[in-house]
Amino acid sequence: MARRATGSGMSIAQLEQLLAGRRQELNEKQREHAKLLARLHELESDIRRLGGSAGRRGRGGGAGGGGTRARNDKSLLETLEDVLKGGKPMKVGDIAQAAQKSGYRSNSANFRSIVNQTLIKDKRFGSAGRGVYQLKKAS
Repeated sequence: MARRATGSGMSIAQLEQLLAGRRQELNEKQREHAKLLARLHELESDIRRLGGSAGRRGRGGGAGGGGTRARNDKSLLETLEDVLKGGKPMKVGDIAQAAQKSGYRSNSANFRSIVNQTLIKDKRFGSAGRGVYQLKKAS
């Protein structure tokens, strides 16, 4: 006869059987999760292909709706560098608009502020006056 575990009221065999059942249930749930996740990725891809934004908070996604972050081919730094390659100084608001016109996507409600902070922090950009930036000359 199997020994009883102290204090539990169940034998070791019963505990092992319970544990085996839980492992099986966990494996089933993990497989189900993987299938659902794959389906979710398919749906998000279809939504993006159709020009929408695939959010995950049940609000339909889109700007300000939370959910997934906008994905871009280029980083913000690379985009700002391309915008300022013309050589002439530009205002922060104009730089932000030009970045978005070039295809950069952001769900941020304060994208202009993010652009401003990026221009201040990165050494590739220099101030040409209050709120006006340009690409620094390569040394």
